[in-house]
Amino acid sequence: MPERDSATRPRLSRERVLQGAVTVADRGGIAALTIRSLAAELGVKPMAVYHHVANKEEILDGIVDLVFAEIELPTIGGEWHSEMRRRASSAREAMRRHPWAIALVETRTSPGHATLKHHDAVIGTLREGGFSVAMTAHAFALIDAFVYGFALSEATLPFNGPDTVPEVAEQMMAQFSPDDYPHLVEFSVEHVMKPGYDYSEEFEFGLSVILDGLAKSAADDSPP
Repeated sequence: MPERDSATRPRLSRERVLQGAVTVADRGGIAALTIRSLAAELGVKPMAVYHHVANKEEILDGIVDLVFAEIELPTIGGEWHSEMRRRASSAREAMRRHPWAIALVETRTSPGHATLKHHDAVIGTLREGGFSVAMTAHAFALIDAFVYGFALSEATLPFNGPDTVPEVAEQMMAQFSPDDYPHLVEFSVEHVMKPGYDYSEEFEFGLSVILDGLAKSAADDSPP
């Protein structure tokens, strides 16, 4: 991409650099994000980027923080069950918009303001909801493992939406004898290949099971 005329392009800033990095990652994945590709997206020379960020690690810290800023914060003092559901659904949607972030959200050792505020709100909501410190740790870990794991599954499934499931399933089943895997065939024919099947609906079911289980565990953990 040719460098844009300095009189017409927006003034470069750290915020613009990070937003540009998100655009590059959204388009081509995190592997596509380099200083050179970022500079091309911004229409500047690579050295200009270094005036606003020290290195790629700072860029990764920054764009992860931007993703956390998109996730709705739970309300501390609100009903924890509904607040955790709202927060989990919002986090899943953010991962859908930025699938490259799934592998990065728990890796950064220099978290930004939005990340820290997010974690504080989650912990505060659980603590105000009656969770002990230990149960808060269990709940936080379990919910995030489910949310990020489900987001990863959605991002890597071999089909693209409910309409393509039967075709993909038929192609897979054609590669083996039904007699060799009877339970898999039954599951595919009687469930996955039925009209209206949508893997994404498993999210709400799984989240409900987790939140209901946490409610019981928190109650059992409470002092008599």
